[in-house]
Formats: sequence, C-alpha cells, structure tokens
Amino acid sequence: MSLLGHYNYWIVVVLMMVGFYVVIDRGNLLKKLIGLNMFQTAVFLLYISMGKIEGGTAPIIWEGGGPYSNPLPHVLILTAIVVGVATLALGLGLVVRIREAYGTVEEDEIREQDDP
Repeated sequence: MSLLGHYNYWIVVVLMMVGFYVVIDRGNLLKKLIGLNMFQTAVFLLYISMGKIEGGTAPIIWEGGGPYSNPLPHVLILTAIVVGVATLALGLGLVVRIREAYGTVEEDEIREQDDP
C-alpha cells in the first residue's frame, strides 16, 4: 500500500504537529489549552486507527469466524476522552482564576507581575 493509502496517519501527524506548535509558540494560556486538546485528539485518532482491521468484524467468536477488530483500544480511548474533558475543565478553571488574579492570560505579562 502506498503512503497516501495511510491518510489517517498523515492526519494524525499534522494534528500532532499543529497542536505541539500552538503549545510551544503561543503565550496565551487559553490557546495553549486548545493546542493540548488538539494534540490529545491526534493521539485518540492514532489509537483508533491502529485498532481497526480491514474486513474485521465484531469480536464474537463462532465457527469459521474471520478476523475481528480488537475493542480494547476503543474502550481505552473512551476512558481517555472522559479524563481529557475533566482535565480541560480543570485547566479552564485555572485560567479563569489566573485571569481574576492577574488581569491577563498572557504568560509574559504574568511573569512580569511576579518578578520583584
């Protein structure tokens, strides 16, 4: 299969790099949370892509049954999505609290206010 046949992995790589770039480059804490969320979504897509088998069926074993898709990656991703939503909610709560305390969500301005 050609490289273009694995387009889902290319999408994962692009999403990961865009998310990583946003986290590294931006000073806005809200944008950093969005970048982390993009990176996390790319990891979810990677696991789901690896768990799918072409021509695979539901994991029910019977006589003469063919290959089946492993449900474990999908179950793990469901758990990770719940943890990711909770982590994002906590991060947003911290950003709101930082905004109340410092009046800004920009890293540079927060560092300037903290330096004596």
